[in-house]
Amino acid sequence: MSAKYTIRRRLSFGRATGAGLFTALALSVALLVGGSLPAHAAPAKQTISRKIAKNLIAAQKALQGGKWDAGLQNLQAAEGKSGLTPFDHKTIDDLKAYAYVKLGNMNAAEKSWEAALQTGACTPQDTLRFTRAVFQLSYNAHDYAKAIAYGQKLIALGQGNEQIYAVIGQGYFLTKNCRGADVYMDKAIAAAHATGKPPQEGYYQIKLQCAFNAKDTAGEIAGFTDLVRLTNKPEYWNSLLRLERQNTRKDKNLLMIYRLMYNTSSMNVTSDYVEMAQLLGDAALPEEALAVVQKAISSGAVKPTQAARVNRLLKDMQRRAASDQKGIPTYVTQANKSPTGELDVKLGEVYYGIGNYANAVQAINNGLKKGHVKSLGQAYVYLGLSNQYLKNIPAAKHAFAKLKTVTSMPSNIRGLWALYAGNLK
Repeated sequence: MSAKYTIRRRLSFGRATGAGLFTALALSVALLVGGSLPAHAAPAKQTISRKIAKNLIAAQKALQGGKWDAGLQNLQAAEGKSGLTPFDHKTIDDLKAYAYVKLGNMNAAEKSWEAALQTGACTPQDTLRFTRAVFQLSYNAHDYAKAIAYGQKLIALGQGNEQIYAVIGQGYFLTKNCRGADVYMDKAIAAAHATGKPPQEGYYQIKLQCAFNAKDTAGEIAGFTDLVRLTNKPEYWNSLLRLERQNTRKDKNLLMIYRLMYNTSSMNVTSDYVEMAQLLGDAALPEEALAVVQKAISSGAVKPTQAARVNRLLKDMQRRAASDQKGIPTYVTQANKSPTGELDVKLGEVYYGIGNYANAVQAINNGLKKGHVKSLGQAYVYLGLSNQYLKNIPAAKHAFAKLKTVTSMPSNIRGLWALYAGNLK
């Protein structure tokens, strides 16, 4: 199974459904009617026709007493009379909708409020209330085309907000219109930011699913990047880094991907641990390689069929790391005598590998001050990670920020470390 297929399969966690990606609407139906009958104080020159007054009084009494069917009978009797005014129809339709909601007949309630809107007798307040009601009920009934249309009417009435944008966006998504979904999810995200709160995870998941459906790898990377920035969840890191790894060829850049995977707790298969350890061994970093193999074993990622191979790798790295550590006093002497910083940085890498982060910070900083460091990007990464493990987050972020000056490092790798640093707390 290819890495690409594995990534695409993982997108199932973000697949939106009408049942509950956004919970606000599901809770809002009760707010349509509240605890009392809708008020109908007529504006100037609008009054209920005398011929239906008796029916409406009887209907209101029945509804106030919770006798929904009796209330509807009186309203239907009033509706059947001839010569009714638009205001009469609007009042009857609104009361009918109230009764239908109480009876749980949301389809009939939706039709009644739609009819009320078409009477031409609505006040601005009525128009807003009825439009919102049809929007909510049509969405909950999975009539997404109607929900989109009424959501856009609410926006035209000046009611655009995060929830409305998000529901329109999901409606577009569920009707397989990803272009519309992207537009309105972006609006929902912007609206959330404008109120100072984080957007819902589901907004980004819909955008991500659309990118997946379109086989848009760049869009998938952007989607996972947004989700990492929002949540810092290992599963999003894992998918993002596997996508980035697909086109990464040079060993030193692959190592950077693996370091990110390792330090975000998103490394979850033995082959990743093994490849990372082998790359570290090839880069003359056996101490760090040993730590990676030990983590693979302690995490339970190694399957019985892989145990022999992993144990051979473990013994090899133990032997090489032990030899390296015996030479530390010599490395210190050589680094102190060297006018350039390369040996100090290499010494810092050894200290990092054995978990001596304070000495790693000191050695790498000494090397950076001297200059002439060959692998500046690697030096800043080790400096940032060492400071992070020492819980000196400002210094860690400062080190990672220096990567933007290292033009020899691919821009996507620099961007990933910037993303990593942005989530440090």
